[in-house]
Amino acid sequence: MKMRILILLLAFVTCKSSTEKKEEVNSSQDIHHQAILVDTHNDVLLQTMEKGVILDQDLTGITHTDLDRLKKGGVDVQFFSVWCDGTQADPFKYALVEMDSMDAIAKRNPDKIIEVANSKEMMEVVGQHKIAAFFGVEGGHMIEDDLAKLDSLYERGTRYMTLTWNNSTSWATSAADETAIGEGTLNSEGKKGLTEFGKQVVKHMNALGMMVDISHVGEQTFWDVMETTVKPVIASHSSVHAICPVPRNLNDDQIKAIAKNGGVVQINFYSGFITPDYEKKREAFLLEHQSENDSLVSSGINMYVAEELLFAKYTDEVQSFRPSLQQLMEHIIHIINLVGVDYVGLGSDFDGITSAPIGLDDVTSYPLITNALIEKGYSKEAIDKILGENLLRVLKANEVNNL
Repeated sequence: MKMRILILLLAFVTCKSSTEKKEEVNSSQDIHHQAILVDTHNDVLLQTMEKGVILDQDLTGITHTDLDRLKKGGVDVQFFSVWCDGTQADPFKYALVEMDSMDAIAKRNPDKIIEVANSKEMMEVVGQHKIAAFFGVEGGHMIEDDLAKLDSLYERGTRYMTLTWNNSTSWATSAADETAIGEGTLNSEGKKGLTEFGKQVVKHMNALGMMVDISHVGEQTFWDVMETTVKPVIASHSSVHAICPVPRNLNDDQIKAIAKNGGVVQINFYSGFITPDYEKKREAFLLEHQSENDSLVSSGINMYVAEELLFAKYTDEVQSFRPSLQQLMEHIIHIINLVGVDYVGLGSDFDGITSAPIGLDDVTSYPLITNALIEKGYSKEAIDKILGENLLRVLKANEVNNL
């Protein structure tokens, strides 16, 4: 009789434990899907041009992103990156072609995704359980030193511009150039940072209601921006220099300045910005497969897409040197500990990167970050801020009097 009671008691405890786990999982899912999830940087428009893929088809195994997977991952607001490397004869027109591809996708799928112009329209679309789409132009070279072209990009739905990509413009120096061996590339005034025209660009963006993005810019450019802007800035896809000391990441003084400005740092998922061990292992991998990589590039494939294709082919090799999700979380926690929970968000760089931490394989994986935040004891309020509210605050602060 005692044995029977013990068995029943064990069964009850097991059942109760199982129920509690189920409730915990459901709670995590609820927190994730009730939050407004904003990702500020996705490069899939480049993939539509380079690979000829169609975003409203199932692209699992081909890209990180498609419409159905965005929805599955709980993405409510996506800033689609408009990118070119500046070598094109007409970068501005190239940007417009990328935007045209997004226009076509949205036109075919009004039940899934809608291009929006401001936070009010965005909230209406999110309320309809559709994806709200903005553009983010990645590289000031696409305005071709012409403020009228900046106006045109704004009219097309661009709500942030990254002042430089890796290449400097005539009016702003990039992180890549400012840290290059020797003098690197200087601006048209023969120095690092913003020129007078560069300051005009920042002021014009402030007046338009377009967020100034300091990802990719050199440190002198950064400080010139902070002295010039009258509105909060964003780092649309950057991580923490104190953890991974690469030129693209932000040092603590920069992070503090962004917080003081009321801006936000959107954490980049790229493995090389998460752990300093990654790049040496990546270089060894590319050296081992150099002939294959050279063949892809010589066939006309973009060098970044060529690397992505190699990574997809040799997944087991690549898996061995990807960082952990915990290592990415350390970047988020570092910013929270440094300046508070109001100044960090997510800027994945999906479809613009060849490697992300283990588990973050595509846009369906965002719930892993929510789960990790819950496990670390963060409240629903804090998680809501990290997933999207912080970025929305900055978006609204930039568009005041512009609606």
